[in-house]
This record gives sequence, C-alpha cells and structure tokens, in this order.
Amino acid sequence: MPSLCLMLAALTASVPSSKEELPMPPPPPGMRVLEAEDKKLLLGSTVSEEAEEPEEANEDVESESAELEELRALEGASLDPAARPNAEVLQSLRRLGLANPLRLRMLDALEEPTLREDDTLPELPLIKDLENFDVAQIQDRYDIPLEMQPLVAQYIQFFQGPGRKWYRKWVSRSTRYLPVMQPILEQKGLPRDTVYLAMIESGFSTSAYSWAHAAGPWQFISSTGRQYGLRQDFWVDERRDPIKATHAAANYLKQLYGELGHWYLAWAGYNTGGGRVRRLMDRHNTSNFWALSEERGFAKETKHYVPKLIAAALIAKNPSAFGFREEEFEYEPPLEYDEVKLVDATDLDVLARAAGVNVKDVQELNPELKRWCTPPATEKQPYVLRLPKGSSELFAQNFKQLSPSERLSFRIHKVRRGDTLSKIALAYGSASEAILQFNRLKSARSLRINAELAIPVPGGRNGSAALERKVAQARRSGVTVLRPEEEIPAGTPRAPVATGTLKTEVIGGKTRITYGVQEGDSLWAIAQHFNVTVDDLRKWNELPRRKRGLRVGTVIQVYPGSAPAAVQERAGTVVATTQAPPKVQSARSAVHTLAVGETLWSVAQRYGVTVEDIKRWNNITDHRNIPAGKQLVIAAP
Repeated sequence: MPSLCLMLAALTASVPSSKEELPMPPPPPGMRVLEAEDKKLLLGSTVSEEAEEPEEANEDVESESAELEELRALEGASLDPAARPNAEVLQSLRRLGLANPLRLRMLDALEEPTLREDDTLPELPLIKDLENFDVAQIQDRYDIPLEMQPLVAQYIQFFQGPGRKWYRKWVSRSTRYLPVMQPILEQKGLPRDTVYLAMIESGFSTSAYSWAHAAGPWQFISSTGRQYGLRQDFWVDERRDPIKATHAAANYLKQLYGELGHWYLAWAGYNTGGGRVRRLMDRHNTSNFWALSEERGFAKETKHYVPKLIAAALIAKNPSAFGFREEEFEYEPPLEYDEVKLVDATDLDVLARAAGVNVKDVQELNPELKRWCTPPATEKQPYVLRLPKGSSELFAQNFKQLSPSERLSFRIHKVRRGDTLSKIALAYGSASEAILQFNRLKSARSLRINAELAIPVPGGRNGSAALERKVAQARRSGVTVLRPEEEIPAGTPRAPVATGTLKTEVIGGKTRITYGVQEGDSLWAIAQHFNVTVDDLRKWNELPRRKRGLRVGTVIQVYPGSAPAAVQERAGTVVATTQAPPKVQSARSAVHTLAVGETLWSVAQRYGVTVEDIKRWNNITDHRNIPAGKQLVIAAP
C-alpha cells in the first residue's frame, strides 16, 4: 500500500493554488468558529482581505475546494497509522459520494472497506431501555453532539406516545425539505443535522405561525427576520420561504455558535436570545448547557429546547429503533421546481394556466406570497417565481402569447373611513370575491382604516371575462361575500356588547351560566362573584395561563359552586330571575334609537339577535334607507 502521506501530497499538488482561503468543514462540537474580526481581536493575528471567502466561485474551484476540505478533515486520523476514523471523518467520507475515487483511496488507507460497498448504515435493533441506552454507539450517524439526558428520554417517550400523531407528520414532511435545507446548512459551515431545529420549531411547515408572531419553518419573529435579510412587506413574507429562511437561520445560528462556543448553547440562544445565554454563562461561570438549565434564568421552554431537538433527531434517523413502523409515514416527494423571472405583477391563476399546472401547486412552491399575485418587478430586478419541475418551457411559450384582456392588472387601495368591500369593488369596476381572493381573505365584514388592499382590475376591452373567471375561481375556493347590509363601514365605532349574565341553563343537572365580561372584570373578580376558582374558569373556557387581560364582551361559561340565580322555565326558555351581577339590567324588550353610523347588523350584535329579527319586529323592508334617530323595537332573547 502506498504511503498515505505521499498520496496526500500528490493529491494536494494536483490542486491549483489559490490566494483565497477555502471554506472549512463544519466544526466539531465545542469548537468556536471565529470570524475575521474575532481573529484580529482574540488572536492578535493579521487577517488579510484576500483571505476572505469569495462570494462566487466557478464549479471547478468549488470541486477542488471540496476535496481539500475532506483531506484536511482526514489528516489527523490518517497521519497516525494506529488511529481509527472518528465520526467526523466518516461523515466527510460519505459526503464525497460512493463513486468518488478519492473516497475509495482514502478508505483503503484507513482500512475501512465496509463503507465502500454500501453507504447505508445498518438499522438499529429496537431500543427497549432508554435509561441505559448508550447514545455514544450511534454518535457516528450524526454531526451534532448527542447525549441521553433524562429530558431527552422523556421527549422520546412523548413522541412515541402522546406526540406520535404530530411526529409522524413531521417525519413525513421532512423528506420534502431535508434535500434542500441540509446543503444550505453545510455550505454555511453548520452541521447538516441542525435541520432538526426546524423540525421542532415548525414541523417543517411553511405556514406555521406562533403566538409570539413567529412565522415559517424556522419560526423567525419579524425583527429578527429583517435583521437577517428576510423581506416582509405588503407582497411577501420571506420568513415562510423554506430556502430563503434556511439561509437566514444558518447565518443566525453560525453567529450564535461563534459567540457562545457550543451547539447546545447556540440552539438555546436561537430560542431565547444569545444575550440571555451569554449573561447566564457569565453569572454562573459555566458553558455547560445542562448545568445552566438547572439554574434560574432559562424559561422552561428553553430548558426543554435542546433535549427536544436531540430526541427528534434520534428518532428521525432511526425510527424503527424507537418503535415506529415504516407504514406510519407518508413521505412527501423532495422539493423540486423550475424558476422563471417575471417583470410585472401577475395573477397566480394566469401563471398556473400558462404553465399547465394547478394554482395550488404554484402557491405551495411560493409560500412567501401574501397576495394572489406576484409582486411588482422590473427588468433589472425581476421577481423569481417557482413552478413545478418541467413546466417552465410550456410556461415561456404560453405566457408571451397572453393578451392584456386575459390578464388582470391591479390597483392599491388604502381603506378610508366609511369604506366597505362592496363600495370599493364598485368604485374600481372589480368584484368583492376577486378582492377577497387577491388578498388571501376568506371573508370581510369590517375593514380596518389605512389597511391596504390589492384590487384586481380588468385589462383591455374584454377584460371582464378575466374578472368573471376570477370570481368563479374565488367562489370555488371557498370565498364568501356578505350582503351589503351586513357589512360594517370602516371606522364605525364598535357598538356596545352584551355583558353580565347572558343566559342561565341547567345541563346534566348542573347550572351553567353564560357570562359576558364587563369593563373592570378580571378572572379573580368573576370567580369571587360566582364562588368558583380562577383555575376552574381557565379549565372550563380553555384559557391559557399567560392570558391575563380579558376583553369586554368576551363570553365565558361558568358552573357556579352555589347558584347565583333562581332558575325558572317558561315555555321552554330558561330565564335567570335573581342575583344578576352589577350593571346588568333585565328586560323582555327594549327600544333602541339608531345612532349615526350604526347599521342593523351592529344593533343586532349588540342585543344578540339577527338582522332578520329586527326587520321583522319593526316591519322594515328597505334596510338601506333607515334614518338616524329611528326607534327600533328589540325583543330580548
């Protein structure tokens, strides 16, 4: 066998020299990545501008660079004949590919012929005893650090049991996104298995949206997304794009790793912020995540974040070892697409027809789009749209043949006081259904002042046909339009809402009170009034513990410990007759004077009745010409 050192020297000599520093492989766990500025400050060395990685490189240079990266990763083990390849070495070899001659020669040198014939790792036997399972025996299957801590075992058991339904969906969806996300992570110098952070963040869902207003597969909040280059405006939200968001997440995680020095801490920083992690490290003088998680300072979610990620990764790569059957998963096909460049804002229906594909497929490939059309663009800065694989040629042929009458142009309308959807549609010669669909709305009873809407407008003399197609398509997709009398003009003051005890009934032998929250109410005050506990109110109404404030008019259910009202049944209607809470007045009917800006709908909402009821009680046939000051009779429910 030739000397490995000579082989390395020969291979290295065959690679053209370059002044540019070649990208390094992912760092081993615990090693801090230093940027150029960090090197200057911490090492005191001079880092020349020429040493920075170029933004672009041709394929030949990239190919040669990749081989050099693998060689550097192997040097430590190869120069010592007694050394065995570690997990990182084996990962590097696998990335070279089965047919790569360099890989085969290195395997010969390392005396690891088993990987040459079959790169597929053998399946693990079923793991029955998690507590005593030595995770080190499968560390070589991962490029992220793994530890079997108690919380890791608990999360594995959770995914095997209560969380199984969701975990199956995550794994099924992962096959769509791993092939496009992992190369991005690797290109940025991150471990490929960092991708499982997106699994626990969103289940690889592009439409995921959290209570903290984080969006997309990597769950960026708005400010952090913008900080890492994700565009968010009237037209798009790039946090939802699986490729753009992965680039941003990789940059963010790389920065966190460089600042904090360990992947566990970087993951925790992704969840709670790098600054908080750094302060805890300084306060407790440790960089051990498990030690920090025992101290005060981390929220429970952050303490569970790293164990959850490890558990998710362990099962995902070895599902059968953790009790999952292959038939439990419905694997999605890899994300594949063509790209086309557009210089005009264009209706998605038009684009789909030109490509001969379903519009839903176009939407799924472009989840960043917030409207039913692409953003305005120019020749210099075109918008890049993804289409199903293999459809770009047909699209190019058909799209250039479309006449203006077959397209819909648009106008941007800023909602003003008094606007309704039907009024806006009439002003632009558009249709309410088309406006709703263009703006991804299912229905709109009330519009918010200063909100912006994209209004589809027919183009050319025969543009009405395109508008009619849009209306028909919108109706098929489930868009519903309210009658004009049911719309509330923008800026209409909110009518008073029903508050206090609204209804008392007996269900299954228990008294249940439907109560409308009044001004000044709190869960504690309501609980005291009805002789129950705050926890009872939360449980009966599924109120989260973080929800502190109550909105006036919110309806909740109460099962009082001691009946606050005598209950009588009259003609099948259950009526509360005594002990009404303060501010609640009881009446069998009322007379309401119509105020300026009020509609029958707002009055109906106030009294808990329907518009048709009010019209019937007051013999109203034309609801459009009811003058302010008219008195309406309202029969109390």
